[in-house]
Amino acid sequence: MQLNPRSGWLDQATICHSPHFDARPSDTEISLLVIHNISLPPGRFATGDVQRFFAGKLDPSADPYFAGIAGMRVSSHFFIERDGAPSQFVSCNDRAWHAGRSRYAGREACNDFSIGIELEGTDELPYSDQQYRTLVELTMALQKVYPALHTWRITGHEHIAPGRKTDPGPAFDWQRYFAALAAECGRFD
Repeated sequence: MQLNPRSGWLDQATICHSPHFDARPSDTEISLLVIHNISLPPGRFATGDVQRFFAGKLDPSADPYFAGIAGMRVSSHFFIERDGAPSQFVSCNDRAWHAGRSRYAGREACNDFSIGIELEGTDELPYSDQQYRTLVELTMALQKVYPALHTWRITGHEHIAPGRKTDPGPAFDWQRYFAALAAECGRFD
């Protein structure tokens, strides 16, 4: 898996352009990776609705839940489906709108300096082996291009927006993820 540093696009991702992004502040170093989860409708997988949501094409009449979110302007850089397939919505060089009101290490507005990865899932259901594999490969590809994305600068949405967000939730196995990264890298950064 490789990320083109000039374009900010991943070579092995399905590209699904989102209109919900803008430019990062000038001279911003990408230095945070934020892990999220999402499923649409909640708890249902492989519907294509997450892609439509981030692309601004969600049909509010397709499910009662959608009426409350169809007008939201949100996106993520990446989405990893249950089978491990990655999609990309926004170039890593641009600011995706995934973190909302957030704070990390005393710094506000995490969207400015972070990359967002959404895992298809819920807070309570275990994530798949394929998702962990893809997440590790994607993390390593990002770390090659953005050296400030040290392992200790990877966090969950719940950690940068406590009380407001709960993802990726207790079902996400941080120890497994970091151990797999360490095994692949041969060390923690």
